[in-house]
Amino acid sequence: MLLHAFPLSSAMWLAQREGLARICRVITPDLRGFGGSRLGEDDPSIDLMADDVARLLDEEGIDRAVVGGLSMGGYVTMAFCRKHPDRVLGVILADTKATPDPPPARDNRERIARAVLSEGSEVLVSEVLPALIGQTTKERRAMVFGRVKGLVQSAPPGAVAWAQRAMAARPDSFETLSALKVPLLIIVGEEDELSPPADADAMVRAVPEGKLEIIPKAGHLSAVEQPEAFNAAVTEFLRTELGATGPGR
Repeated sequence: MLLHAFPLSSAMWLAQREGLARICRVITPDLRGFGGSRLGEDDPSIDLMADDVARLLDEEGIDRAVVGGLSMGGYVTMAFCRKHPDRVLGVILADTKATPDPPPARDNRERIARAVLSEGSEVLVSEVLPALIGQTTKERRAMVFGRVKGLVQSAPPGAVAWAQRAMAARPDSFETLSALKVPLLIIVGEEDELSPPADADAMVRAVPEGKLEIIPKAGHLSAVEQPEAFNAAVTEFLRTELGATGPGR
């Protein structure tokens, strides 16, 4: 189960759906309000998104799964570990952090939420998009940058505002990580400025058996920018830590 970044959708996982299918079944839902999912009337909450994931597992008849997420998807993954620990076989956290937002970051999320609701996606393109992509991708992979820009522009304003407010209210998750009883893989883009390698290192130090993989020439969206390296790290983790041999396992 792979959970997408803000403000994208499950479409960001295309290369993972294809590349990881040889070793496991891959489920990539749209988080609440994004892609093809409904936003609903509930108050913004990362925990609510985690409950959505548990409900999807129920619908698919899956008792336990390896759950992973990138950026916002990582926040939801940590909330899932906190609320539904008995359903987790393993954890993958990519380009995310366990710390809560400091007050300036919370204020900025609220500012962007209001701007999107009143003016549309332009603020996302001008302020959010540049930090999502690493310098190497900007300089050498124009098609990847264009694809990400398209996903950002298509994000529904209501979902964007809701998710910003949900992320702003998220708790510290270091206690959640230290309580993990399953294998953990942490992945981070070498050029990630939003959740830099120092954040990944802090998370992996909180878990005695945690493993850290740094993806060269990738920024915040490591799975999109360097999908081959990302998939190789996940495949190795699934094989060595969980004994995965194919989608039937």
